[in-house]
Amino acid sequence: MTIRAVVRGTGHYLPERIVPNSEFETIVDTSDEWIRSRSGIERRHFAADGETTSQMAANAAEKALAAAGMTAADIDALIVATSTADLTFPSAATMVQSAIGMTGGFAFDVQAVCAGFVYALANANALIISGQAERVLVIGAETFSRIMDWTDRSTCVLFGDGAGALVLEAQEGDGTTADTGILSIDLNSDGRLKDILYVDGGVSTQSTGYLRMEGKEVFRHAVEKLADTAHKALGKIGLSGSDVDWIVPHQANLRIIKATAQKMGVPLERVVVTVQDHGNTSAASIPLALSVGVERGQIKKGDLIVTEAIGGGLAWGSVVLRW
Repeated sequence: MTIRAVVRGTGHYLPERIVPNSEFETIVDTSDEWIRSRSGIERRHFAADGETTSQMAANAAEKALAAAGMTAADIDALIVATSTADLTFPSAATMVQSAIGMTGGFAFDVQAVCAGFVYALANANALIISGQAERVLVIGAETFSRIMDWTDRSTCVLFGDGAGALVLEAQEGDGTTADTGILSIDLNSDGRLKDILYVDGGVSTQSTGYLRMEGKEVFRHAVEKLADTAHKALGKIGLSGSDVDWIVPHQANLRIIKATAQKMGVPLERVVVTVQDHGNTSAASIPLALSVGVERGQIKKGDLIVTEAIGGGLAWGSVVLRW
């Protein structure tokens, strides 16, 4: 007998305000065509004044619970992947715990920037297979609009706000790749690459700071490392790109998504793409895309899914799961 962490429900939340590319033409030297051609992004959502990461996370969590046919009382652990928590402490996760009426169990945040949700899934999987938790609510939520330098046209047009969530539950499997649930995980980081993607502020510097990125370097590392981590995760269980039904990648840039799929030998028709509508929502992008993929009818029971992401750190990784 093998214990697997199986997805029981998904949900997502997007702020009401939709920001088209044309809106940036009034604040920086850019155009809709320039943004689309370099990123594939057409629009994104920005949180309203006073709307926080934990509030968006709670909204997504409630939708995932409803889809799973569960309530907060059924959840043993809650993990929020975010780089933009409301406060230095307590964690966004404990604030979500309170907001959804979860009075038992435990909650904590994971911070691995855009790779945060992959890292959170790895933590949730470990809790389930070790027997520490039977049901885990995993959320990715970000308000990256709050750390944008609105004079930097190379970064401010790329990011958006939102949240996505899924419920994982322990289930017995046969120990084969036909099992439902998480089958394989690959995690990596390299702190030597900090300077190509970071925020130039923080608690110990007593400033919020702005996101800084060397786009060409990030692009180069992303294409190479995302395909590599996906191959590694698949290789651990004796599978390859030809076995994959859907890639659900971190939605950073359409050119990165296309190049990674090509390196994996997976046609774009088998890639869930939402970047055009949401921009880069960092740790929220994979759960958002999973929820949208289910909503669209793309992702179905039995499908083999690969999720992969890379973010500041650099930190990157992938998860292979059967829906």
